[in-house]
Amino acid sequence: MKIDIGISKDDRKAITEGLSRVLADTFALYLKTHSFHWNVTGPMFNTLHVMFMTQYTELWTALDEVAERIRALGHPAPGSFTQFGGLASIQEEAGVPKAEDMIRQLVEGHEAAARTIRTVFKAAEKADDQPTADLLTQRLQIHEKTAWMLRSLLE
Repeated sequence: MKIDIGISKDDRKAITEGLSRVLADTFALYLKTHSFHWNVTGPMFNTLHVMFMTQYTELWTALDEVAERIRALGHPAPGSFTQFGGLASIQEEAGVPKAEDMIRQLVEGHEAAARTIRTVFKAAEKADDQPTADLLTQRLQIHEKTAWMLRSLLE
């Protein structure tokens, strides 16, 4: 059935292409954060273990919100490692770095996610797509705050 929500087909495509990159970055960051939660060691173990759990839980919820917005705009959401690997700007970590390096990688990941989000605003604003702009604003606030909190641990 044809979608008639006041956003053109071309604009919906441009927005969902951007949201697909946001989804891929979110998934890459979720996976990295969850892995670090499992594998962190050292004197900050308890603090980081709990903090990482809070963060990966939030990211897991965000995955659904972003994917559902893509679907609401009439496009399939990417959902495979191959698709995410081709779209994400965040590199995976196959090893187990020291706790401080975990923190540093997560700061970099949240900052990368924020940069990706900022690139999608133009398409959402051009199409007068307030729900996507609102979602992007919420995600941006969370990534910037999380990066700040993690960065504070390195000072």
